[in-house]
Amino acid sequence: MILLSLTAHMALAGARITTSLYALSLHASEFTIGSLIALFSLFPMLFAVAAGRMVDRSGITRPLIGSALGIIIGCALPALFGGLAILYLATMLIGTGFMVIQVAAQHTVGALSSNENRASNYSWLALGFSVSGFCGPVLAGFLIDHASHRLSFAASAVSGMAALVLGVIGARYAGGFGGHGDKARVPARSNMANSMLDLVFAGEMRRIYIVGTLLSSAWDLFTFVLPIHATRLGFSASTIGLILGCFSAATFAVRLAMPWISRRHGEWQVLTGALLLAAACYALFPFMGRPLSLMAVSAMLGLAVGSSQPNMLALLHQHAPAGRAAEAVGVRVMIGNACQVLLPLAFGGAGAALGLKAVFWSMSVMIGAGVPLASRRIDGSHID
Repeated sequence: MILLSLTAHMALAGARITTSLYALSLHASEFTIGSLIALFSLFPMLFAVAAGRMVDRSGITRPLIGSALGIIIGCALPALFGGLAILYLATMLIGTGFMVIQVAAQHTVGALSSNENRASNYSWLALGFSVSGFCGPVLAGFLIDHASHRLSFAASAVSGMAALVLGVIGARYAGGFGGHGDKARVPARSNMANSMLDLVFAGEMRRIYIVGTLLSSAWDLFTFVLPIHATRLGFSASTIGLILGCFSAATFAVRLAMPWISRRHGEWQVLTGALLLAAACYALFPFMGRPLSLMAVSAMLGLAVGSSQPNMLALLHQHAPAGRAAEAVGVRVMIGNACQVLLPLAFGGAGAALGLKAVFWSMSVMIGAGVPLASRRIDGSHID
């Protein structure tokens, strides 16, 4: 599951930066780029809960194979056909395919873990995402500089093929990774909307979703704004890829240390520190005008958001109602993708009208607003 998730995410990470830089090379506006990046998350936002319920009912083999095919097609289209228009279809296919793999992988790791080792196991899964988050942008940047945007998209398609092969191998030799098939606990279609709202507005689940959304938004906005900011500063695609790589290397480092951290600090303590550090990084970004300074602050942000995901997933799986763990992950992915749709559009328009400084500082304030909510849970984390 870690290898499959790594290869799928490498395709997504490479395609995201290639899409931004290719659109910039075609003289697209910030709003157009924001629209393209938002499309990576539009259909994931709409179908994440349905994907979670599908996994709860029938297991993950078919969803994994189908979504890997979607990633391959989405990456191959702009490699074969140039132009801005093809990017709109490609981003939808790549984003939706990766969403299904993300939901299935996070649910499977949680289901195979105990309360004692769940945060640690999620850290190992997150380490895979850190590796792909580093390799995808760095490889894409070098391919763009030394070959072409089309070759970069082709490399992402190859990574998607690796995910497909791993999915097929898993289906054949590992019993399809197992399925739960707990149909009795899946809500009827007519009650799905109310069922989802009950899940979202449950006391502890609501707090988890709010804090998780803020930290996820900090990650996603960074991958959208950084290429634009660095391009305006005159940096090459290779340099931009290395800056994004420093961010991912920091997420790898903190996740490698997470089993040690989780033995000494509770989930809400880690999340409070992550919010504080992420808010500080966004406040500092407008003052960073050189590659090394941007690499340093990007690495600090990577430490913050990298530490958050394993703890968020552990809390989510721990507090999800019985038989609805994949659905709870799907709701989290849906909310995160809703932010990924809205934030690039909103901040893309704001960046065009007010400048990127306003974007960075607005995000800093938004993240900082979650600190009181998370810090209150440090003393009361045992209370639902």
